[in-house]
Amino acid sequence: MSVCLINLGSGTPFISTLDLRILEDAMYPFLSPSVSISYLTRTRFGLVDDFITRYPDDPIDRFWEAAQRYEFPWLNVSTNQSVRRLPGNDYFLVPELILQKASTIRSNFSEFYVNVSIINNLDFMSLDLLPIFHFAEIGDNSLTRKFDIYSDESLLFSSYTPPLLVVDSMYQRGRFLRKKGTGFTLRKTPSSELPPLINAFEVYSLVHTDSFTTSSDDVDYMKEVKKYYSLTRNWNGDPCSPREYSWQGLACNYGNKKPSIIRVNLSASGLIGALHISLMKMPSLENLNLSNNQLDGPILGSILQRVKAGQLELRLEGNPICSKVRASYCGNEKNTHILLISVIVPVVSLLGVLCILWKLCWKGKSNEYDDYDMNEEESPLHIDTKRFTYTELRTITNNFQSIIGKGGFGTVYHGLLENGEEVAVKVLRETSIALSKDFLPEVQTLSKVHHKNLVTFVGYCQNKKCLALVYDFMPRGNLQEVLRGGQDYSLSWKERLHIALDAAQGLEYLHESCTPPIVHRDVKTANILLDENLVATIADFGLSRSYTPAHTHISTVAAGTVGYLDPEYHVTFQLTVKADVYSFGIVLLEIITGQPSVLVDPEPVHLPNWVRQKIAKGSIHDAVDSTLMHQYDATSVQSVIDLAMSCVENTSIDRPSMTDIVIKLKECLPAGTCETQLVSRSYKQKEAMDADISRQFQLLISGVSIESNEGTSSGTT
Repeated sequence: MSVCLINLGSGTPFISTLDLRILEDAMYPFLSPSVSISYLTRTRFGLVDDFITRYPDDPIDRFWEAAQRYEFPWLNVSTNQSVRRLPGNDYFLVPELILQKASTIRSNFSEFYVNVSIINNLDFMSLDLLPIFHFAEIGDNSLTRKFDIYSDESLLFSSYTPPLLVVDSMYQRGRFLRKKGTGFTLRKTPSSELPPLINAFEVYSLVHTDSFTTSSDDVDYMKEVKKYYSLTRNWNGDPCSPREYSWQGLACNYGNKKPSIIRVNLSASGLIGALHISLMKMPSLENLNLSNNQLDGPILGSILQRVKAGQLELRLEGNPICSKVRASYCGNEKNTHILLISVIVPVVSLLGVLCILWKLCWKGKSNEYDDYDMNEEESPLHIDTKRFTYTELRTITNNFQSIIGKGGFGTVYHGLLENGEEVAVKVLRETSIALSKDFLPEVQTLSKVHHKNLVTFVGYCQNKKCLALVYDFMPRGNLQEVLRGGQDYSLSWKERLHIALDAAQGLEYLHESCTPPIVHRDVKTANILLDENLVATIADFGLSRSYTPAHTHISTVAAGTVGYLDPEYHVTFQLTVKADVYSFGIVLLEIITGQPSVLVDPEPVHLPNWVRQKIAKGSIHDAVDSTLMHQYDATSVQSVIDLAMSCVENTSIDRPSMTDIVIKLKECLPAGTCETQLVSRSYKQKEAMDADISRQFQLLISGVSIESNEGTSSGTT
């Protein structure tokens, strides 16, 4: 078995562990050698404890995400009775504990909509989808329940009745849907006494693959070329199939039974030595571009024969070998007509004069750019990340026109890659690599950490006069700007908790999942970036350091930002992961209060002391950000304040770990029963909840087996 990880533009793909689960032969009967599918979403309904249900609850280790339909008009039902499988309809082996819970709506509602969550910026309308609905009647069986299932108002199943305590999986074999909307509607029939009900559903998309793999000989030849020239290209899996994931620099012919390689482009790839014989063994090869390398070996006779016969287009210009050869494939044909020379020479002379005049007129600007281009470092960092030239940065940023921020590292510019992806380019100019103490650690750290809550590293520029980092653009800016009112938007309490949890999970990854653990050393709201969905990522690793637990600490010079700096670390210079915990405690207090880490009131006051003063006067509400307009759960706020205060204890041993913090923040998120405890019950509260319903997958703590709560309406009457 061959596993291929593809970079879809969200960062360098990596894998830690690969577990294989055996599926029964009868499962997913619509699969065949010519039909492959890709997982899109798998959702379970009802009131559940965990956001993800997986192994051992599901022996096959499928991930079932909780739909979390806990707000009005949803009703969640459950049963302790066994839900049976019938022979001939057990192709999916849905775990019984999933089937023992379901969601429906209040009886005065007639329909509801189940949404398909799309990830990785997929073009939903370009996908061919196969939905699979899993039903089992576990509610009131004394009344009739009958409903229709629609996709974009197109009827999929009519007058369906779930069987009592028996699983029934509904799907249309061989029919893949092209959809406009991102979900499915379950609508009560006129004769039904009860509204629709659903236990779980899965959605898969059709994978369009070529029926055959590339010729094994061609694959072997290209692997030999890769090994001979020590190429670092990500050539794994099949070179030609699937088409959208064909190897970089190759073009294939798909007209035959087996795809064959017809074009190889290894221009400017650092090739050294002779032309490898494997390049000539591929019978279908029509175009071979080896220009601008360091090839100096002889040209094989078999290559020349194919070139002369018109079977192969060869390009070798820019190689030392062409200093000894005058031929078209070296870009210098021997038989040049005298007439052509007589025309070209005066034209070239005229162009030369014009170029001299142009250079004189634009001397200052040209010298500036040339000066930078001549100072590209010859020895790039040994990391598997794209390296940009200064010229490329100028193009990406439109000559550094749009400034989106400034920090301790330098200036941050907005940029646009060739593929249309927006990026942020952080530049430090006029310095040397030796004098930049922050640049190298940040590049090294960013290149090896991969987590959804850590900034995605796109590439870097290593120039003697310009150092730069390129990473994903975060359209909502940083948390500090949002909290201080720099944008026309005020965060709700629920959004603040999610942002805090995102940031905590990013730090937990650095502390617990990296070997050795990484201490960020500059955790602050300005270094927490927000995407368009308010998902938070940790940025600015310029001060980060690896930390070896076996030594309990490392001695270093204290570094960080005033107001966030761990007092124990500041005094002792002994760095541990608890330094980040202290800084994160300050971040939590900023999220709660909306105040900076150091206030002038009228004298400078550290934020933890300011909060203590407010609470000492008898109410936590005086410490809470006034822009929340009392739209929060007082118990939740108190819990987060307690957590923040434990993080800013003077001694590191008294502070929680980031894992403890993540667990506590999940507990503080609003559960299904929290709406009844809100400080304010105004209609503005419901409007705030309406605005928040787009956040489908909040991490909730469950309660009883049958639950209904007033909140956001998701159905229609």
